[in-house]
Amino acid sequence: MKKFFQIFYIALILLFIYAPIFTLVLYSFVDSPVVSIRQAFEIGFSFDLYVKLFNDASLMKIVWDTLFLALLVAVLATLLGTLGAIGIFYSKGKFGKGVSAASRIPVINAEIVTAVALVLLFAFVFKESRSYFAMVIGHLVITTPFVVLSIIPKLKQMDSNLYEAALDLGASPFGALVKVVIPEILSGILSGFMLAITLSLDDYIISAYTKPAGFDTISTYVYGAMAKSNANSSLPALRALSAIIFVVIILVVVGKNIYSRRRESK
Repeated sequence: MKKFFQIFYIALILLFIYAPIFTLVLYSFVDSPVVSIRQAFEIGFSFDLYVKLFNDASLMKIVWDTLFLALLVAVLATLLGTLGAIGIFYSKGKFGKGVSAASRIPVINAEIVTAVALVLLFAFVFKESRSYFAMVIGHLVITTPFVVLSIIPKLKQMDSNLYEAALDLGASPFGALVKVVIPEILSGILSGFMLAITLSLDDYIISAYTKPAGFDTISTYVYGAMAKSNANSSLPALRALSAIIFVVIILVVVGKNIYSRRRESK
């Protein structure tokens, strides 16, 4: 009986978390501005919203711009986060602890505070707070610490003598880093990379405060479309876009878990 209630409790929590997402996926097959069970059965299910999505040139441009931004930020954040995590891990004394603590501040800091601070900084230094460069830097500020947090545990799990052994066997510091350390923490790097992509795709506040005029990400476009939903015919197609993003993320997470298990079993 106790086990039954445990399973029931977990199932209830999962249902509470995923029911809105499954509802979104379901209604991505209903071409109607009104979301209701009655409309779903009257209109029927089809791929019309997906067709509208891919035929909407302006909306697809926003999608590709957002994906490019997310990939650019993820690559840069992964490089910076990997080097930062390795530097923090091998740093000794108070310096390493201080840098580690400082790297976690953007994680716990309110995003609106980070956005306002970035606006003030760029306005003071470059006399322009809204630019593509400012938006990339803003995304890096909020994604890089998560990459660091993804890699640090893998470094702690690694045998600390491997790097020194590689140096003793004649490898250069860079060679030992590439051939010994990086392969050992590769799963953490991949996790940080995917997390950086997700955070960049999902971000609204940083993008809204730093994006240049005429540029939109998916999040800023969705907010604008919701604000003027009565006049925006592309709003229903956003359900199809959201469903695609959800499915892609699920496939990536499952693929990453399969890769990690196979790697651990070797």
